[in-house]
Amino acid sequence: MTRRTAFGLLALTVAALLAFAGVQFLAREDGTRAASTAPVDVDAFLEAHWGFPVEPQGMPPARFSPEEAALGARACGECHVTQYEDWQASRHSDTMNAGIRWQFHVFSQAESNKCMDCHAPLAEQKALAALDMGWPNAPEADPPPHIPGNLHLQGLTCAACHVRGHERFGPESRLGLDGGEDGLPHGGFTPRAAFSDSRFCAACHQFPDDGPRLNGKLRQDTYNEWLQSDYAAQGVTCQGCHMPDRRHLWRGISDPEMVRRAVALDLVGETAEDGHMNLELTIANVGAGHHFPAYMVPRVDVRVLLRDPDGEEREEILHHVIQWRATVDLSTEEFDNRLPAGQSVSLSARPRLPEDPDGWSVVLQMDVAPKEHYERMYRDMMRQADRMNPETVRLLRQAMAEAATLRYRALEERVALDRSVRLSLRHEALPHPASEP
Repeated sequence: MTRRTAFGLLALTVAALLAFAGVQFLAREDGTRAASTAPVDVDAFLEAHWGFPVEPQGMPPARFSPEEAALGARACGECHVTQYEDWQASRHSDTMNAGIRWQFHVFSQAESNKCMDCHAPLAEQKALAALDMGWPNAPEADPPPHIPGNLHLQGLTCAACHVRGHERFGPESRLGLDGGEDGLPHGGFTPRAAFSDSRFCAACHQFPDDGPRLNGKLRQDTYNEWLQSDYAAQGVTCQGCHMPDRRHLWRGISDPEMVRRAVALDLVGETAEDGHMNLELTIANVGAGHHFPAYMVPRVDVRVLLRDPDGEEREEILHHVIQWRATVDLSTEEFDNRLPAGQSVSLSARPRLPEDPDGWSVVLQMDVAPKEHYERMYRDMMRQADRMNPETVRLLRQAMAEAATLRYRALEERVALDRSVRLSLRHEALPHPASEP
């Protein structure tokens, strides 16, 4: 059996009448297929569209050009230039980085495939990963031309969301097109309202009720957090914030501007008669439609410092960590003081003031470590490096370096130390049109 045949056995045969995701593709007289425009229930569509494992795409229709048939993101970018450029800069293009791949060397194939359900969900991606890893049921052949050999390394690629059975799906057209107009590449597309629904994102950003928990809480509960917020009541979807104007950027905790828009900080201080200052800091989640931060992986440090006239930091007045912190093995919750949507926390301190406050200042800083939990986990795993093969250690070291480079200072603001201190940091919020398609 050739390797090409082996990949073919992964594939679904394209028939003249194909039922998939509740949609029928009907044969035309010229041999092409037109997508049915009959309404499809969003729940029913999503249940099939995100049924894991995602079914193999099958061999592309013979009428497709190589570009139309290809499952790689670069081919999509030939026409969808802006979307491709956005995706390249997004975290979705990096979901198969060293931080996930080193684990495949210590996980079983079944455990690794479970991770790939969201990190690289296509059956073709899993087949390529099996080839790389030398897993028992790996295909014996090179992939056919429409499957690039690095497809599994492309992460959550275009086809993962938009292609099923070589048919293209997407959001409803803003121009009122049904997607089946003559002359469109790859036979057009099938518009579905599900692409503008938060439940589309929940497929990967929400664990089921029977999913893994920590201290009774689902480890990934973002969709439920959104449901309990005012954003859901106002019709502000995940896409409204993370894909404004349908941009394929998906910015979040790794993006300084998104963090600044999510959090408002107010620092107020009054000098007391005993030479101290009564300081109060309020931190509020004003711009995230879910907990801030959403997961246990990031850590956010907010500090208030006293700086002398020479610019030297002389005292840390306040230090507050915002995080869902767990032990590296996820067995124990250490604390969870994340901010649900719309909620705030207030902290106070009474620092003694310098005798001559002229030239002194109060500094407010916010530092973000998007992968702090992983950084601790990687360091813990490196203690076992002598029991790992060289490739595992190489990937682990790369993952450690990549995680550290993601750290950044989201803001630093200074206000002169006087009898009173007033500092309010509220960045312009993202537009949240309830009707964002």
